[in-house]
Amino acid sequence: MNKLLTALLLIGSFGITTAAQAAELKVGYVQVDKILQEAPQTAESGKKLEKEFGPRTQELDRMQKQIKDIESSLDKDSLTMSETERRNKERDISNLKIEFQRKQRELREDVNLRKNEELGSLQDRINKAVTSVSEAEGYDLVIYGGVAYASKKVDITDKVLKSLGKK
Repeated sequence: MNKLLTALLLIGSFGITTAAQAAELKVGYVQVDKILQEAPQTAESGKKLEKEFGPRTQELDRMQKQIKDIESSLDKDSLTMSETERRNKERDISNLKIEFQRKQRELREDVNLRKNEELGSLQDRINKAVTSVSEAEGYDLVIYGGVAYASKKVDITDKVLKSLGKK
């Protein structure tokens, strides 16, 4: 009986201590999607990629126009062309289309690779900003990512965005 009473007292005091510690816990939440949309580094990254891949995109646009022009010429002049000329133009169109598709695929792969690199770099900056804000504000726990619900009073996203804006 004495052991049972002692055990109950220990369990009760542990519960009170845990509840008191939980009341002191400072929790924050960061909205990843909002940061990725609004961080100034996201726009900078997009401009950098556009500048880097702009010339290749323009080259693809020129190739596509060239293919259309040759096809249109072939449609217009096919009745007056010799069979050999027509076949040569069709072969040229086919070769241009294959080249266009190859360059388009390479560009898409390169853009995706660079986007992932830029996203990784941005992710590192965001993590540093979250850590900086969390330490400066004295948070014990900051949840970053998938959460079903978070109150506005624990949302520190705007503080992290402000921190990212300073860098």
